[in-house]
Amino acid sequence: MKESKLLSLALAVVLALGVLSGAVAVPILCRTFYYAQIGPLGLEEYTGLNEQVIREAYDDVLDYCTGKTDTFSAGLLPFSQSGESHFADVRGLFLLDLRVLAVSLGALVVLLLFARWRRLRPRRFLGRGPGFWGAAGLGGAFLIIGGLAALDFDRAFVVFHTLFFPGKDNWIFDWRTDPVILILPQDFFRNCAILVLLLLLVWCAALIVLDVITGRKSHNP
Repeated sequence: MKESKLLSLALAVVLALGVLSGAVAVPILCRTFYYAQIGPLGLEEYTGLNEQVIREAYDDVLDYCTGKTDTFSAGLLPFSQSGESHFADVRGLFLLDLRVLAVSLGALVVLLLFARWRRLRPRRFLGRGPGFWGAAGLGGAFLIIGGLAALDFDRAFVVFHTLFFPGKDNWIFDWRTDPVILILPQDFFRNCAILVLLLLLVWCAALIVLDVITGRKSHNP
């Protein structure tokens, strides 16, 4: 089989995008991750709302942010125009992540089928394949980002919103007009960040280990 540098680069990029968008998608799509934190975070005591009302508000927000509905709602909780505008921005980011995940998975299948059809195999740079380099680059970058965020999560939280919502301050909520922020405390977002980082590092480690194993097999037929 003929080796292809371009195929190796494309696979590395697609795998990195798939791992990143997949890790971010888990807390977006897995609502039980939020439900399980209602008690530990003391949301009922903090907000004065019962668990059913909290769940319904969260579900309505997520239904909107993931494109299941086109009209914003926060269950029984009122909201301001500014709050609705912020969740419209969040919806754009969530849908972008899910589209990137779908496209990257589709591209991975297409690349593998194309390689098989043209009898190509990815070039192994320095003895390592695209899975290794994609995972090493992505995992290394997020180890640094995660380490910096752990030093001062409050600062990281502000930087994140400044980067992803440039020129806007509608992410700064007033609980009196947007009580939905009470059921979405910063501790919850910290836990989401931890989950995303852990999933990303585990999947990157799996790709690296798989590449090492397949590399040994190719050298020891």
